[in-house]
Amino acid sequence: MAQTGKRPLSPHLQVYRWGPHMLVSILHRAMGDGMAIVGALLFLWWLGAAASGPEAYQSFVGIIWQAPDSASLSVTNWIGRAVLIGLTLAFFQHAASGIRHLLLDTGAGYELKTNRSWSVIVAILPALFTAILWIAIFWGAL
Repeated sequence: MAQTGKRPLSPHLQVYRWGPHMLVSILHRAMGDGMAIVGALLFLWWLGAAASGPEAYQSFVGIIWQAPDSASLSVTNWIGRAVLIGLTLAFFQHAASGIRHLLLDTGAGYELKTNRSWSVIVAILPALFTAILWIAIFWGAL
């Protein structure tokens, strides 16, 4: 059956006022997709390098990280650093957002002020955790 009246349009970003909950939602999806894509590509590259022989594997290790001895990890290549730091940030952000969603699923935090506060925390905390972790790695504490 055909409808003769005008159908209502779904509200979009122009209707809603931008808030931290929208940012966290977008970051959650983007970071999850980014981890999946970059992680899969790194895994396939590692697998291909391992199957291609010692020279190809050493090339992979030299680009991503270089372990001078078995006791320490020294990230030496800036491309490898950028990828690993980005994956770490994506992991922490996705995990924090997942914890927020788990709490929301229990029925807690739907008040506007609480939801806004949790969203701001989820937006800031992953950057702080990433910075702390990588400072510890570069200073040799880990």
